[in-house]
Amino acid sequence: MARIFTLKGKTAEELAKVNLEDFAKMLPSRQRRTLLRGFSPKQKKFLEKIRASTKPVRTHLREVVIIPEMVGKRVLLYNGKEWITLDVRADMLGHRLGEFAMTRKRVMHSSPGVGATKSSKFLPLK
Repeated sequence: MARIFTLKGKTAEELAKVNLEDFAKMLPSRQRRTLLRGFSPKQKKFLEKIRASTKPVRTHLREVVIIPEMVGKRVLLYNGKEWITLDVRADMLGHRLGEFAMTRKRVMHSSPGVGATKSSKFLPLK
């Protein structure tokens, strides 16, 4: 059985009909303050592009809070090295875009190579 996403008891369809101020009241304080202060000019331009476009929209704006009108859209988010494709889903509401495009990879140290001797595998502490 598939679970239906709800935020404070409202489904994604109900949240799409709610105005931005009422949606902000459902979020934690940091996201609520960000939305109630209003969008910067760059963020406004990004939201206009997302409303108008059917293709993925490229952006560097990792700090944008995901709002209901973004659900179902595709965003190409820059993580500092490459463009990460992000399909915005209902369960992402209230989070920031940057949370879904990691900027750092996991550190993986390799083992000694094929031709390594037993003594070269051990590196003493200095």
